[in-house]
Amino acid sequence: MRNQNVILDTSVLVALINRNDPNHAWAVREWRQLKPPVLTCEAVISETCFLLMRKYLIEAVFEMIEVGAIAIAFNLQEESSNIRILMGRYESVPMSFADACLVRMSEQIGNSAVMTLDSDFKIYRKHRNEEISVIQP
Repeated sequence: MRNQNVILDTSVLVALINRNDPNHAWAVREWRQLKPPVLTCEAVISETCFLLMRKYLIEAVFEMIEVGAIAIAFNLQEESSNIRILMGRYESVPMSFADACLVRMSEQIGNSAVMTLDSDFKIYRKHRNEEISVIQP
């Protein structure tokens, strides 16, 4: 079991649920090492549902939330100005809305790592200059 708070990105959630994803085996192995709940935001859930686009796959996402395997740990109402600043700072990358939410979560949640397949998290910084701990293949 990992001793970190894990913040889940879209890419890993899609890989975990979609058996045809090239990173499925890695995602399953990593998922088995996690202590629930894994943390994420509504933007990740939205992207995941859009990318999966099959009812039975989308239902798996909601089941994970309902059983407490995934917890939504972000309040956009309270964080909108911080998200706007982050997206502006990384405009040249560009930073997606979901990525901005995850970066902000990494600033708020101590002892955390972002589980992602996205290499942009090696570019992003929390608190302007601190590396974000990532879990990647």
